[in-house]
Amino acid sequence: MEVKKNPKADVGRNSSLYFAVGLNVMLVLTYFGLEHKTYERTDTQMDILMMADQIEEDIPITNIELPPPPPPKVVVTEAITIVEDVEEIEETAIESTEITQDDAIEERVVAVEDVEVEEVEEDIEVPFAVIESVPVFPGCKGNNDQLRACFQRKMQEHLQKNFRYPEVAAEMGIKGKVFVFFLIDKNGNVSRIQSRGPDRMLEVEAERIISKLPKMEPGKQRNKPVGVPYSLPINFQLREQ
Repeated sequence: MEVKKNPKADVGRNSSLYFAVGLNVMLVLTYFGLEHKTYERTDTQMDILMMADQIEEDIPITNIELPPPPPPKVVVTEAITIVEDVEEIEETAIESTEITQDDAIEERVVAVEDVEVEEVEEDIEVPFAVIESVPVFPGCKGNNDQLRACFQRKMQEHLQKNFRYPEVAAEMGIKGKVFVFFLIDKNGNVSRIQSRGPDRMLEVEAERIISKLPKMEPGKQRNKPVGVPYSLPINFQLREQ
């Protein structure tokens, strides 16, 4: 004997519908559970009490005293009286001081004795290579060629004696050649020291060395003391260890 199923007793016939309805109900309950907010009763009551105190507080009325208006301005009118002229006033004519083409110009002869000529001494500079008498370094003697060679030798000795490599430049490995320009003026003093090199620290050291040069006998051109510009290269090199 075969067992027949009643179509109305099929349990899984509407299972998908029940699942969808149950899922929607759970989503709605979950949404309201997450969005629901609760507040403590003590804080709510305290806020209500504080608002009530502020509303019931009496605000004092302040009277604003305005300054009194300024007094009205009094307009004073002067009476004009007409006085007849009794005295006659002589009018004076003002002559123009401008010179026109019709005016004659007074000729004046200026004598040569009336003109003062002021002599101005010019600072003449002659390069070291072409000057007639080179500056004399202290301790140098001889003719012009010997003085020239002695000057250059004394300059090298002065550089070796006063040379000092900057510590910071040595630590940073800065090296190079610095060209120093200076002037031996007509009094024998060293002035107008300028330098040009790869770094400012090396330039400062080169200028310091040149500033220690002694006073010299100035160079002469046509037996007159003149300024002599001079340039000197100083090479800063680091010894490899």
